[in-house]
Amino acid sequence: MPNPDASPYDALLLVSFGGPEAPDEVVPFLENVTRGRGIPRQRLEAVGEHYFLLGGRSPINDLNRDLMAAIEADLRAAGIDLPVYWGNRNWDPYLRDTLAQMAADGVTRAACFVTSTYSSWSSCRQYRENLYDAVDGLEGAPALDKLRHYFNHPGFLEPMVDATLAALADLPEDVRAGAHLAFVTHSIPETMSETSGPDGGAYVDQHLSAAEEVARQVAETTGIAHPWRLVYCSRSGSPETPWLEPDVNDHLRSLHEDGAPAVVLVPSGFVSDHMEVVYDLDTEALATARDLGLPARRAATAGTDPRFVAMVRDLLLERAAAERGEAVVRNAVGRLGASWDRCPVGCCANPRADRPALCGERGDA
Repeated sequence: MPNPDASPYDALLLVSFGGPEAPDEVVPFLENVTRGRGIPRQRLEAVGEHYFLLGGRSPINDLNRDLMAAIEADLRAAGIDLPVYWGNRNWDPYLRDTLAQMAADGVTRAACFVTSTYSSWSSCRQYRENLYDAVDGLEGAPALDKLRHYFNHPGFLEPMVDATLAALADLPEDVRAGAHLAFVTHSIPETMSETSGPDGGAYVDQHLSAAEEVARQVAETTGIAHPWRLVYCSRSGSPETPWLEPDVNDHLRSLHEDGAPAVVLVPSGFVSDHMEVVYDLDTEALATARDLGLPARRAATAGTDPRFVAMVRDLLLERAAAERGEAVVRNAVGRLGASWDRCPVGCCANPRADRPALCGERGDA
């Protein structure tokens, strides 16, 4: 039987956010993240304390190393001879350096898997702008195609279902049946949410679709329709700017006031246990629950779950077949279908200024 065909691609590029790996890197990293936003250094140093509580480093780079190794092993096992590269938006290894290495290695066309699955400027288009910057003026730069959003791919949702079931099972038996599910994602400004996707509102709608499907599958397994809500963490920026709410800590207080017996925090907006999970949820939110006397558990993220890793291969082969002009069956569950291969013109507009971006329909800015 022939090996799966990944042509026209001769490499896979893992694209992620990046994070500091030593205490003296924390503030410079935060300066990279917030450049152009006028945030004072004093505020950055305050945020940096979150990292210092965890040893002065973010877990994200180690998590990406693990994911990269798992993807490489999965591709080899499937008979796909394709090198895997990794580049970050905000810290070493930077995308520009990685793309330069890919060019030096003779890579001509690469598929890009981004560790962010929902539509918005900060979670999609900004990465496309970063990819444009990384290849702009780079001699021999490979052509790049971003793999589609995977918020409703079974390889992302099935690990979330199992993690939610495991967290429910870990609750005390007398509160388990009445436990609420809080699906948690990164908050963004309301204006950014309203312009997300090609028609607006995609960020929230995609999260709701994922949560609906997980809650449905959990109910099928347990026989209990647990109440649930989409909530947010990691709000930043000016207090005068409206961001998506409720904050997860406010939601926990509301649950306690309403007499909820327990809660499971499901980090549905994240693919691994990076800072928003280990600080905002494991540190802050679980402390809030303890202070309230509200039994709470946090469900695991997909990480290197074999189903999530195999999903990367599925998306790669799906897109490769589409680029060869073949008919493809796109794996997606829930009320929303599989997302587009190329972002439509004007999708997820930059809130500050129009900037060129790769991986969109022809004519996109």
